[in-house]
This record gives sequence, structure tokens and C-alpha cells, in this order.
Amino acid sequence: MEYRVEDCVKKSVYTDLLAIAQTEPGWSRMRGSTVTVTGAGGFIGYYLCASLLLRNDLYGDGIRVIALVRNESKARDKFGSLLLRDDISLCVQDVSQPILADKADYVINAASQASNIQFETDPVGTINANLLGTASVLEYAKASGAKSTLIVSSLKVYGLIYGSQEKIKESDSGYIDITSYKNCYAMGKRAAETLAASYCREFGLHVKIARPAYIYGAASLDDDRVWAQFIANIVKKEDILLKSDGSAYRSFCYVADTVSALLHILLNGEDITPYNISNEKSDVTIRDFAKAACKAFPERNINLRFENPEHEKEPERAFSPIQTVPEILDNSALLSIGWKPCVDLTQGIRRAVSVLEET
Repeated sequence: MEYRVEDCVKKSVYTDLLAIAQTEPGWSRMRGSTVTVTGAGGFIGYYLCASLLLRNDLYGDGIRVIALVRNESKARDKFGSLLLRDDISLCVQDVSQPILADKADYVINAASQASNIQFETDPVGTINANLLGTASVLEYAKASGAKSTLIVSSLKVYGLIYGSQEKIKESDSGYIDITSYKNCYAMGKRAAETLAASYCREFGLHVKIARPAYIYGAASLDDDRVWAQFIANIVKKEDILLKSDGSAYRSFCYVADTVSALLHILLNGEDITPYNISNEKSDVTIRDFAKAACKAFPERNINLRFENPEHEKEPERAFSPIQTVPEILDNSALLSIGWKPCVDLTQGIRRAVSVLEET
């Protein structure tokens, strides 16, 4: 096939895509199918689309990809010559509007604004993308007679959970201030899950729900997310400066592992049964993520510094019923349907930096 994926992407990206394509979520069920991915120009969506194209290159799966994007010029820059292939097409529109793409056998809704800056400057757009966008996707899936639809939700649906437990399970539910615009993302995701359940009940749609942890990888150098700033520091060969003690404890998962998990959930998950996506080997504090970034490239002599000298002392972590449960996701449900993570934190950081530095 002309414009093979291996020839159209960076070598470092190809390594990730190959790992996804060689997992086994049940690819045979997707042979000859059409898959629509919303948010295709985003972090997750691009990897999803490209890995499906790679399946065609390597195994002749005959998958047709419809990549729904909001910004055509950015998408063309991102996909490049892959868009010259005959097995992928762009659908340019806002996901909040009725979807005009051809019918699909599988639908993956990965369209969302996930930046704190966007929550502050465009809370209406953020909640609309999650709520109205999900409604559009479900209507499209219904009209398509889709075999399976995946809603990419978020760990933020859990809110604040109090107790002494060390991990968050899918059955947990905590407090979210519904009157705060800052929760436009979390409440939009919660409502999207309920809407999906409603479509499943009323129209018999087969809808799956994924709740990813903090996804990291080769984001842009000006991304405002804290992990992305650490990776940018490594690329720029500058010390990492923490403005807190970095004691926040979180689940991280590398983008390639996250995408393979999404495919497992799409093909093997139970309807309206949320699945946490996390990698136990990457359950760390912000402080430890920063340390891992420094240690991943010892030859660069990058150090971890603290804005407040008092924060240099290692914080103590203890669990009590009056504390909030850390954002550590229990992934046992996902493991039970055959998924396994492959990339630990150090490997993931090295891969992300490699992608950003490769010309």
C-alpha cells in the first residue's frame, strides 16, 4: 500500500503504533469494518486512527477510518501524507453538531477539551463538547446501527472521595460542586455517562465506557499539564521547578497503553460498565514523576528544584478517613478482559522525549 504508516510517521511514533497493533483485543471482529473516531486530531485520537491504519498495512484488516476533527488545517498538519491513503477520510465539524459522516460499524468518542486553560476560558465549550458532543455521537451510532460505541470518559467523574482506601474503584462516587464552572469537564463527563446509559436502555445501543487515568506522552512543549511541563523541561534541557511539594498521588498511563486499553474495552467490555485505565507501575506522586524524568536522562544533568525550600523535605503519605482518596485507579476490571500495560514510567518518559526531539 502506498503511504505506509511506517514511512509517514516518526520512528518513535511508529514504535508506539506497532505496540498497539500487535496487542490482541480481538482484531478479527474489526476486519472490513468502518471506524469513526471523534477528536481524531487530539492526543488519543491520532494514535487510534494511525494504529488502525497500521493494522491494514501489517495484516490486511481492511479497516476504513473516518477521522472527525474540528480544525482541518491542524489535522492535515498532524496526519500529513497519511491522508493520501484511500482507507482514511476526514470529517470536519464540531462534534456538538449532528454528525454528517458515513455510517460506521464502530464509533469511538475521544473529542474533549482537557486543559485547565480551556476550563477557565471556555467552560461552556468544554461542557458542550462532553455533553452535546456525546449526544451527537450516540445519535450517529444509533443511525449507523453501530456494533459497539466507546465513550472516553475520565477519572474526574469520581470527584472527591473521602476514606482510608488506597484506590478508586468503578463503583465509587464522590463529591463535585455542581455550581462551579471549574467542574465543567467533570460534570460534562458524568452527564455523558448517564446519557450513554440512557441510549443503551432506550435504544439498545451497545455502549462501553472508559475512564482513563492521567494520560502522558509527547504533548506540545507549551501544554499546561504538569507532566507535559516536566517532559518539556527535559527536551529544553532545563531543571524542573516544582511550585509545591509534589505530594499529589496519581495514576499515570502512557498514551500507547491507553489506546490499546480503549480498543480492549470497545471490543470486550460490558455495556455501560465503566473500566478504569491505569498502570500500577506508574502510580506515583507528582514529585516522583519529576524525579523519574530527571533520572531518565542522567547525561543531561537535569535537577529537581523547589520554589519553596520547605518543600525539599520528602512529604509523608498516610491514609485516614478524613482525607480524600488519591487519584489512584483500581484497574482490576480492565485486566480481567485481557488488557496488560507494557510501558513503565521511565520508558514512557523516554519515548515521549524521543518523539518530541525526532526531526
